Order: sequence, then structure tokens, then C-alpha cells
Amino acid sequence: MTDPQDLADRVLDGELRLHELGDHVDADAAATARRLVIEAETGADLETVGEYAFPAEQAEPNIENMLGAAQLPMGVVGPLAIDGGAAGGSADGAASSSEHYLPLATTEGALIASVNRGASVITQSGGAIARVVENGMTRAPVFRVAGIAEAEQVVKWVGEHEVDLREAAESTTSHGELTAVDPYVVGDSVFLRFVYDTKDAMGMNMATIATREAASLVEKETPADLVALSGNLCSDKKPAAINAVEGRGRTVVADVTIPAEVVEERLGTTPAAIEEANTRKNLIGSAKAGALGFNAHAANVVAAAFLATGQDAAQVVEGSNAITTIEDRGDELYASVSLASLEVGTVGGGTKLPTQSEALDVLGFGGGGDPAGSNADALAEVIGAGALAGELSLLAALASRHLSSAHEELGR
Repeated sequence: MTDPQDLADRVLDGELRLHELGDHVDADAAATARRLVIEAETGADLETVGEYAFPAEQAEPNIENMLGAAQLPMGVVGPLAIDGGAAGGSADGAASSSEHYLPLATTEGALIASVNRGASVITQSGGAIARVVENGMTRAPVFRVAGIAEAEQVVKWVGEHEVDLREAAESTTSHGELTAVDPYVVGDSVFLRFVYDTKDAMGMNMATIATREAASLVEKETPADLVALSGNLCSDKKPAAINAVEGRGRTVVADVTIPAEVVEERLGTTPAAIEEANTRKNLIGSAKAGALGFNAHAANVVAAAFLATGQDAAQVVEGSNAITTIEDRGDELYASVSLASLEVGTVGGGTKLPTQSEALDVLGFGGGGDPAGSNADALAEVIGAGALAGELSLLAALASRHLSSAHEELGR
């Protein structure tokens, strides 16, 4: 077997490139050789980066030029009681909660403690109710036409041939279903926003491949010329009002009612104070800032859950499209969080990596669900309920003026 140091020397001498190392040795030896190259080039010590607990070969679908692994601390929140449409609860809609533990990977001190406090209060109050209310992964190619007359022709054809577009798109996948094609015209540009049910996969790759096939049909049958398979009206990994309004991935809502005495005893404040903090901070403050998200820190839970369970971390941008509502109902506090575009899956992508797969096993939602799509729905519901727990705890800390003291106490 070729010595990794010999391969590293060949890279340093210009005989090989980093990405060619896998052609000469197995994935782990190639990673070792890359570490040796980078250590020699930069003077860094990559000993810890090289201490990972899975065969590098398992990560080949997820990474190029692998040299090791970035290890994040992983904590857990729970038990968190949830009556979900997919995450426990009863099929007839009657109140019935099941308890879940939510793994979160983060480097932000006090986050787990804060979310856990909210989860404890929710569970003590009978649990959160969570539902996925919309589901659709999107891809929106942009086409060139001569002008509005041709644009009208394209839009008319699309409206009359959705069955043909569906047949073309679904010929590329055994799981995905095309559910809608929404046209948008801007001058001599035509955007077609394809919407898919991708079942238990997050589905971005599935949607892209399916849309490519459908776009070829549009080009063949209309005057439209494809310019880009993604025209940014999808919109992926960028703040976009269309995702906040129309949704992308899973749209999930979680809510809870908490007795006033529990608010006072466990959160150290009152329903009225939490409502005012939410109104002035999350609603008025966010509106003044021109924000797309009207929440305290929903992205904190979304990002930590994504890292723990192998989701596409960049899609936390869409995951921050959330609105938190609080209502003082006198003898109880009503709280909800609505996440418009939570893009999650339990199959494919990073969900197959060993530590992420184990985190999904903690939740009980790894792999494909029965029926298809139910595991990804359940994951979205638990993340939604976790975000609600985080919103409650932070708003209570702000309302009681305990935010800074909590960080000081935990040494963060």
C-alpha cells in the first residue's frame, strides 16, 4: 500500500493534486495524505481533525477533498411532549402527546439549557401541538422569450399541459411527485416554479433532476429557451419573501397553552409581560428592521437540529422564516411559532452519516417512513416544537430581565 507521506510529497512536488489522491489509495489514507499536505503548507496541527469515528468512505457522497471531520458538541433537549400529526399523538386528532428527545449540535453556550427550560414548561403544561400544514420542495428555472407575446404563449401552454410536465418530471424519480407549476413573467423572462412532494427526502437534488426533464419539454414545445435551471425564484439558501409567504419544504406550526401560574412559577414572569416583549421585539422591532422572520431566535434551534441530524445547514436561511405569536388569555398564555420553509429529510444527504444517523435514531425517525413522508413530517414537527420551546424561554428571560444573568451564571 502506498504510504500517505509519499503521496503527500508528490502533491507538494506538484505531481498530484489533492482531489486525485483517492485514485491511488482508500478514502482514509487519502484523507491522511491531505492532512499531511495541509500541515506542511500551513504549519497547522490537524491531529484532532483526523480523529473521526467513521470510515471516510462513508462520507464520500457528502464531501470532496476530505481531510478529517469537524466535531461539534451535541446536547439533547427533552423530554418534550408533542401531539403531532406525524410525531406521535392520535390519528383522530384527539389530544394525545408523546415525548421526544431532540438532539442539538451547537457551540453556543446556554442554548441547550434555555431550550430545555422551555421544553420542560411545555411538557408540564400538557405538551405542544404541532402540524405540518404545507409540503413542497421547489425549483424554478428561468427561460428567455422574445417578449410578452411569447411569454403569454408559454404560460398558456404550461397551464394546458401540466399532465405532460408531471409525466416528464416524475419519469426521473420513483418517489417524488410534481404537485404544481406556477408561472411568473418579468419582461422577456419566464420563471416556472415547480413544486414537488419529495416524501422523506429533503428533495433538492430530486427536484432539480426532475425539473431538468420538464424544462426540456417546455423548450421543445414552446418558444422558450432555458437560461438557468435555477432562476432564484425557488428560492434556495437565500432570504426570500416568496418562501415566507408560499413556503418551501415543510411549513410547520407548533403551539401551546400554559397556565398563568406555571408561567409565573417556572418562567419567573407573567403572560402579559411575555406578550408585550413579543409584540415590541418580534413584531414591531422586526417590522422596523424589514426582517422576513418575526421571531426571537428560531434559527438557533433549526441550525442546531440541522447539524445534529444531517440536514443541509445552509438552508437554515429559509428555516429562520418564522413568526412567533403570544397572547395573554388571562388565566393562561397562548404561544405559537409558524415556520414557513423548514427543509428537512430523513433519507439521503447527510442523514446517512453515522453520528447524524444516530441522532435521527434518538428521535425514532431515521430512514423512510410508513406512509412515505411521515418521518420527515415528524422531524419537522419536533423541530417546530423545539423552536417554540426556545422562543418561550428567551422571551421569558427578556421579560424578566434574566437574559444576561443566565449567561453569566453558565459562564458563557
